[in-house]
Amino acid sequence: MSRESFDQYLNELQDEVMVLGSMVEKAIARSMKALQERDLALAAEVIDGDTRTDRKRLDVEERCIELIVTQQPVAGDLRIIIAVLNIIVDLERIGDHAAGIANITLMIGDEPPLKPLVDLPRMAEKTCDMLRRSLNAFINRDAEAAVKISDEDDEVDELYDQVYRELITFMLEDPRTITRATRLIWVAHNLERSADRVTNICERTVFTITGRMGETGESRY
Repeated sequence: MSRESFDQYLNELQDEVMVLGSMVEKAIARSMKALQERDLALAAEVIDGDTRTDRKRLDVEERCIELIVTQQPVAGDLRIIIAVLNIIVDLERIGDHAAGIANITLMIGDEPPLKPLVDLPRMAEKTCDMLRRSLNAFINRDAEAAVKISDEDDEVDELYDQVYRELITFMLEDPRTITRATRLIWVAHNLERSADRVTNICERTVFTITGRMGETGESRY
């Protein structure tokens, strides 16, 4: 394979990462919409879509392995491929979290809402924004942006803590709310973990550029 052909293949590989990222971002947004609107049909669609996300991740992984085996890339090229292999795992996990939120929506069904949803949609919106920008930072090889985005995870953590404290208060004041409050805590946990996965993507971006791990802080698993 010529250098020109190799570069084209590598660019196509990264395009596929962006496609997977878009799928996952939409899944998070749609899962939150389903929860807010009690749209059980939409929740079911998100769950069904997770299979396509998993398939896309496997397709990209196979292309990475093929490139490693047939071309034996080194240095910067190899770092890009390794980063892609790790990023697609994080993206798949975020997709799993979106499906988790959709499953919780199905569990909630038509039971009376415990409280208006304010901070959970904010967590989802922030996570989607971080995800979108983290992938752009990877494609653009922007280490500075990746580090800044990783730092924004603290905002999601603060929202999670706020949601958790508020829902625990509901439980303490009225034990009859325990089940409904617990389910919303599960939603918040899925969003918090999704944002943690974005920090991993940021770390892989820095690794691609510098060849060093841990530049944005400790990876979140």
